[in-house]
Amino acid sequence: MLAGTTEGFSLTQEERRQTLAAGGLVHPHPEAVRAPLFLSGNSFFFAPDKVQTKYEMLRAHLVDRVPVITAAREHGYSRAAFYLVAEAFEEQGMKGLLDDRRGRQGPLKVTPEILDFLRAAQQFSGARLSREVAEQFGVVLHRRTLERLRRT
Repeated sequence: MLAGTTEGFSLTQEERRQTLAAGGLVHPHPEAVRAPLFLSGNSFFFAPDKVQTKYEMLRAHLVDRVPVITAAREHGYSRAAFYLVAEAFEEQGMKGLLDDRRGRQGPLKVTPEILDFLRAAQQFSGARLSREVAEQFGVVLHRRTLERLRRT
């Protein structure tokens, strides 16, 4: 059974919202969703559901031939966001509708040994830290990166 149905398994709107929030899947602006499906009164279509909203935005454009700007606006997204969602969906399918952070997740070159060195070298400038790290660890890091790491 699907969530929101009256047969067997059902969730209240608040339970659905809580489940989405726990998974980080709440639409950032559900009040901006004005697509006819979400305003139809059919409880299956739930504006706070970010993944469902993105999917329906793409479907509206690709199947119903709604112009990109209209599909994006009706689903609470910008035109630019539409293209990002479309690209992610094309590359990854349904997984692309999730908001995984793109790009690297923090400095890749910084090892625990470098962090220990930075903590012990509080008196050095960022430029000197950069030179010292390059000499001792063979890793080139920008002085600003090292200054930020030293503050944490």
